[in-house]
Amino acid sequence: MSIPTETLHLPGLPAEAEIIMDRWGIPHIRAATQEGAFFAQGFQAARDRLWQMDSWRKRGLGLLAGDLGAAYVERDAAARLLLYRGDMEAEWAEYGPEAKAWTTAFVAGINAYVDLVAREPARLPLEFHLLGTQPARWAPEDVVRCRTHARVRNLDAEVTRNNIAVRHGMEADRFYKLLQPDWTVIIPEGWLAEEVPPEVMRTYLLATDPAAIANGTPTDPVALDAQGSNNWALAPSRTTTGRAILASDPHRVHEQPSLRYITHLTAPGLDVIGAGEPAVPGVSLGHNDVLAFSLTIHPTDQEDLYVYELNADDPELYRYDGGWERMRVVEEEVPVRGEAPRRVTLRFTRHGPVLHRDLSRHRAWAVRSVWQLPGNAAYLASLNYLKARSFEDYTAALEGWGAPSSNHVVADVAGNIGWAAAGMVPVRTTSDGLLPVPGDGRHEWGGIMRSSGLPRATNPECGWLGTANQMNLPEGYDFATKRSGFEWTDGARYARLSEALEGDRRWSVQETLKLQSDTTCVPARRLCALLATLDDPHPAFALLTGWDHRLAAESGPAALFEIWFARHLVPGVMRTWAPDGVAAMVAVPDTQLVLHLLETDTARRDGLLRETLLAAWEDATKRLGDDPAAWQWGALHQGYFEHPLSRFAPALAAKLDVGPAPRGGSNLTINNNGWRASDFRVISGVSWRMVLDVGDWDRSFTINSPGQSGDPDSPHYRDLFPLWARDESVPLLFSREAVDAAAEARLLLRPAA
Repeated sequence: MSIPTETLHLPGLPAEAEIIMDRWGIPHIRAATQEGAFFAQGFQAARDRLWQMDSWRKRGLGLLAGDLGAAYVERDAAARLLLYRGDMEAEWAEYGPEAKAWTTAFVAGINAYVDLVAREPARLPLEFHLLGTQPARWAPEDVVRCRTHARVRNLDAEVTRNNIAVRHGMEADRFYKLLQPDWTVIIPEGWLAEEVPPEVMRTYLLATDPAAIANGTPTDPVALDAQGSNNWALAPSRTTTGRAILASDPHRVHEQPSLRYITHLTAPGLDVIGAGEPAVPGVSLGHNDVLAFSLTIHPTDQEDLYVYELNADDPELYRYDGGWERMRVVEEEVPVRGEAPRRVTLRFTRHGPVLHRDLSRHRAWAVRSVWQLPGNAAYLASLNYLKARSFEDYTAALEGWGAPSSNHVVADVAGNIGWAAAGMVPVRTTSDGLLPVPGDGRHEWGGIMRSSGLPRATNPECGWLGTANQMNLPEGYDFATKRSGFEWTDGARYARLSEALEGDRRWSVQETLKLQSDTTCVPARRLCALLATLDDPHPAFALLTGWDHRLAAESGPAALFEIWFARHLVPGVMRTWAPDGVAAMVAVPDTQLVLHLLETDTARRDGLLRETLLAAWEDATKRLGDDPAAWQWGALHQGYFEHPLSRFAPALAAKLDVGPAPRGGSNLTINNNGWRASDFRVISGVSWRMVLDVGDWDRSFTINSPGQSGDPDSPHYRDLFPLWARDESVPLLFSREAVDAAAEARLLLRPAA
């Protein structure tokens, strides 16, 4: 290959390795040993994303104040509460026999780049210059002890439901979330009809907030909740290729640099490509030479809030099993930039970290989470399936999958397709996880259920299977006993996927890519059917009832619908149906519940539809002008990736941020582009995608917006954003020949003498 080549000699590198960068910024790593491949992955990830990875580590370990000052001490203390503090050998064992060695090599690669930057300061990323900070070296344990980079469920829902019940009675809960399967909340024995104070969720959100660098206070909960993912597999009988096709697009809050990082690892006994998070070794979505794999969130309930009575004379004691038990108190020092370290006090009950104490009420609140158990570092259990050769191998590896709870969809070169839910699920025999419980010993977990206790399926007769965070417990599943969860994401995306894949049509790779960018909105179709019954002459009704229900960026009806639905109709339903005050307590209304109320309770519906649609028409006119023919959803709904340091250096915003660009869709379409109410900016949803031609791997495609690199001066910092904005993709090359043909640069890594 006649391409630019750089050679580096690195201490600690096990054996020579090379990294081929293709024209889209994807590194293809070739190493003589598997440990060498992971060393090179850590080195290359740091080369592209050092500041992002350094921030990931410092946020997770509670070390931000050392870089950013005293305003972050409270956030650091919260993060330290949720660290894994258990046995490390048990922890490593959950991720598979090679996880510790691979992670150790990965971290050694990160440290090799940190050391290189120290020797050659010109390599120091811009963000460190802006903040006047330096990257830190890692320990392998840092990767696994940080738990909070991917949320588990359902602490916020427990708190909201509890407080609604206290203020308005348990019957008001039916206006909060639609429970599925049909379920009546169990009132736990000893439940205290007392409000949970806001400090409880504040501490939790400070620890889990993905926008930790940019904000000293927690993010708006909409940004944390309005997420989802899609994945599906087509059997050879449903494809034009005669091979299986697998599609995957996980959805999270948008970040810049991108949350995902694509890597290809090749070594004897290992050949795998796909995406993961840059600070986590391996890949969690992608394929090896015989098996393709993907995941979405399976909204399992993996945490509970415990409420304690404190001893009036000694608030370090809490009531347990008829007596008093002492909290474990840990004192730690938090480094603070520009001043002496601050001491923070962390408290733990037998159930978990104490989020808040109210000494005047003699109360404490602690969270019990699977995070405290071995094997729950986000996505790290994917290391155990990188070498899987079959669905059976894959599901065996999923027994060690802890968090986040996930739907795994796989396909192999023999044409088999399969789905399995995975995650560690508390066994609850005295409660259902929907309300806080007393921490006095009456509501202990009865063990942990693993993936083998959750549903799965293989090779269905219809020739496809998939998930979109919808309620997918199959008929006959013993949900009443297993109680794995009752709060699910709106099923609109899956409804659209199901109707598209119904029948016996054969799909090509290109048609599958097109389906990933589908903006048909099933809730819009259902609501427009209700409007059609009203026979109203106002032009708003004609505009929506004559529409194809696609939230295309260029669509005027789409703009009116989204303004109406999110800003007027949903709040109107909550005000009209729910008791006064409930709407203000629900940060993120359940849209499938709103549709259910409108379609089943007709008495107040028609007037509300008219009132809110006319208000939305006026709203749209103010925002988009007097001519509805000129309205476009994309004029409001714009993709924009904001770097967390833009607020620190606004003069560099144009260099650091990427966008804007018009986007179609919403969080209820397959092409998931969730937006914030304040300005319609797209803040969550799809930023990475792949479609795999299983077996003819070089005919696969991907996208990772805005780009692979975190260096604003790199050509790969924003090069994929225009393609993403147009719902286009780039090749995900796998064979040596195809990679070499698309090579842009080469890095040779050699052990230092």
